[in-house]
Formats: sequence, C-alpha cells, structure tokens
Amino acid sequence: MAPKVSYTCSSMFFVLLSLSSLCISHAHLSQNSEDKRPSPLGFLTKLIDTTHKGHKAGGLSELKKYLANLGYIDHTNPRIQTHLNNDVFDDTLETAVRKYQEFYNLKITGRLDQETVKQLQEPRCGFPDFHPNANLTSFAHNWTGALYTYLGTAWPPGKRYLTFSYPKSFRSDAELPMALAFGRWMTVSPFKFGYRSDFGSADVKVSFERRDHGDGYPFDGPYGVVAHSFRPTDGRLHFDADERWTPYVAKESFDLQTVGLHELGHILGLGHTPDPKASMYAYFRPGESRDLNEDDIRGIQSLYPN
Repeated sequence: MAPKVSYTCSSMFFVLLSLSSLCISHAHLSQNSEDKRPSPLGFLTKLIDTTHKGHKAGGLSELKKYLANLGYIDHTNPRIQTHLNNDVFDDTLETAVRKYQEFYNLKITGRLDQETVKQLQEPRCGFPDFHPNANLTSFAHNWTGALYTYLGTAWPPGKRYLTFSYPKSFRSDAELPMALAFGRWMTVSPFKFGYRSDFGSADVKVSFERRDHGDGYPFDGPYGVVAHSFRPTDGRLHFDADERWTPYVAKESFDLQTVGLHELGHILGLGHTPDPKASMYAYFRPGESRDLNEDDIRGIQSLYPN
C-alpha cells in the first residue's frame, strides 16, 4: 500500500546518498549473472542464418509486428499493412532488420544472423526505438558525439514540479527503488518530484500490469518486454508483473531502480540510445545495474536547459 506521508525532494536526495553504497555492493555481486529463461522470440533461433529475403518461414509475421511496435516498420502505411500478416521475408522486413542492426551497432546484413537474433531476444523496454516525432540526435548529430534521442514532446515551461503516485495494489518493496530513481533524475535536471496520494490526478502514475492491461501495448509474459512508459505529458509507467523484480540487484531478477530510472527518462522526454552503458539503452539483463551516464545527462540538460 502506498505510504501515508509525502516523499519530498530533499528526502529522496538524502535516501539516494545514504543507500548508494548498498546498491553498489549488490551490483558488484550480481552484475554478471545471466538468466536462461526462454524469450517470447525464442522461435527466431531456428531461423538463424537460414532465412533471408525471398524466403518464407513460420513466425516472420510475428517478427514483423514486433519490429513495427518498435518503430522499424511503418504499420500506419496501408501498403505495408498488407505485408505484416504473411510469413514472407520481403523488402519491408529486410529494411527493418537493417535499420535495427544500424541502431544497435550490429553488422548490417539484412539477415537474421546469430548476433541480430541474440539481440532481438534480450529483455527490453517496450517503448519504440523510432518514434514518428523523435529527434534522433544519434543519427543527426554524430559529429558531436551525442547518442541521446528526444521523443518530440516535453513538459511545458513552468511545469518542473511533477507529482507521482502508485495504486493501492502497488508492491511496497518497489517504493524505495522508485524514490531513488526519481531522486537521481532530480540531481541532473530542473525537475522536482513529490508524492500524491490520489493516483488518478498524479502527473506520473507507476503500476505493475500484466498482459493486455488496456493501454494498447500488452505485455508478452516473462523475459520479453519488461516495462514501458509514455512520452510527456502522459505520465504512465508500467512494470510487467510477470517478470522477476527485486528492490536491489540480484541474480536472475530485474532491478527495479535500474528499469525505473530508464522508464522515467521516457516520462521526461528522452528516447532510446544505442549506448549500452547508458540508462536510456533499451535492453536489460537480469542482475544488471545501470546509472545515468554522461550521455543521459547531456540529453536531459539539452532538452531542459534550465
């Protein structure tokens, strides 16, 4: 159940400082763990190096829809929609695979090679890598070294205090990791955060959900899409309740603070980055801890310069 007292900006900051050593010690013990649970995209394994343009194979329509959800295929285009339901490795799929490989710095082959399939099967955030209104700084401004991206919307000027809330069913052990995540963004941005007991009226609404939960983006069960959130000023942040979550870094589970920090980046207006060391990198490993890095900080401060 949600706490009766409000989290203040200063209290979150001091909690962050006092517990940072604890989080680091857990990360040191567990960061190299790997979870062997099957991915919802496990069917791709049998297609490695055997399927390419012109081939037909079971599951390719599912892969097309998955890549469309991540922004690599324009599913709003009527001409392309007709190809999403067939299992043909067509030009649309080859283009999407190449675009995916480029974004994640993989060898650009346009094929389902081993490296690409392995990346596709990793657990990740469900927010699209490519958004229609996104400002892809990683491609437009490589000369600056910037890899961060924008989502095309931001919180309006003057709106720098955001309230957050949880439903009554929220896991109590998730409250501290989320407070740490809020506090971390507070240290590098102009935003302040405060708890509100009324879930419906909060700016940021954090909850655990399962499968089809009514927002148009159903979760896919364990070890697939582990969480997602929405761009400003929607404010919804959802963890997949079917995943293994812990309030600290532990083997074979996902760290609530690490994933929460990432999803709050979307809430504030940042997109995904191809930098695997950044908080805004889309993929997560069980037992992994990530903090904001220089690129994340440059991104949020560029989006909100004051």
